[in-house]
Amino acid sequence: MTQAHAAGAPPLGAQIRRFGSLVTISHSVFALPFALASAVLASRFAEPTWWRIALIVVCVVTARSAAMAFNRLVDRRFDALNPRTAIRDIPSGQVTPRMAAVLVVVMCGLFVGAAALLGPLPLALSPVALGLALGYSYTKRFTALCHVVLGAAIAIAPGGAWIGLGAPVTLAPWLLVIGVALWVAGFDVLYALQDRDFDRGQGLRSIPVALGVRGTLVLSALMHVGTVACLLGVGHALGRGVAYFLGVGVIVALLTYEHTIVKPGDLSRIDKAFFELNGYVSLAFFGFVLTDRFIG
Repeated sequence: MTQAHAAGAPPLGAQIRRFGSLVTISHSVFALPFALASAVLASRFAEPTWWRIALIVVCVVTARSAAMAFNRLVDRRFDALNPRTAIRDIPSGQVTPRMAAVLVVVMCGLFVGAAALLGPLPLALSPVALGLALGYSYTKRFTALCHVVLGAAIAIAPGGAWIGLGAPVTLAPWLLVIGVALWVAGFDVLYALQDRDFDRGQGLRSIPVALGVRGTLVLSALMHVGTVACLLGVGHALGRGVAYFLGVGVIVALLTYEHTIVKPGDLSRIDKAFFELNGYVSLAFFGFVLTDRFIG
């Protein structure tokens, strides 16, 4: 028996699983496919290499992991008070605040290192990206627009992928970034409906607190209309083919279904709308963009 095990420390595999649970690694499905789709779209301007693609993946995963761990760290008091989140890793004692802080530092270091390998511009922009990703966690304390900040933080992924590939920054990547930001903000306000009463009681700000259920549903739908408009604009600006626009059509269908299952009198299917359908949105976009690239 090792000294660590004798002292009661969990084995390495268990610690890795706890860290994975803390940062909800599966949620990378929201940002990573859009980042890869951005790289595919940018490949008409810059030749992609497996090395650069690997570095882009590292940047997306480490930045998102740092942001999630930091969010869990700074929100641990609220998470402990909220019955829905009290089972999370820090409030339940599965991960200590110190462990979470170490993970944040390590992930930030890896992100900056990968950005540096992508080039001077990604390195120069890395503090801005981290500032937005980490700073989001404090926004609910003073603004109901915290969901928009989260959207912007996640939308860094496709924007960073475009820049990391060395492609010129034209209208298309801007439209993609705005579209992803609106998509994330649109589904995050739906998810926040679950905590509307808790947030109001704790003095936290959110769109559901400010607008109520019906107002939130309307705003979310408008944001997703904006997402579709932006994605159509990307396709038009880049002269993409039928497969790309078919992919946008699939996204329209998924988002429409999402808004039909979350109703003012029935919020029971928010988890399905948040986790499942939005994962399909990002994967579908990447799949159709990749198909369009090969057949176009």
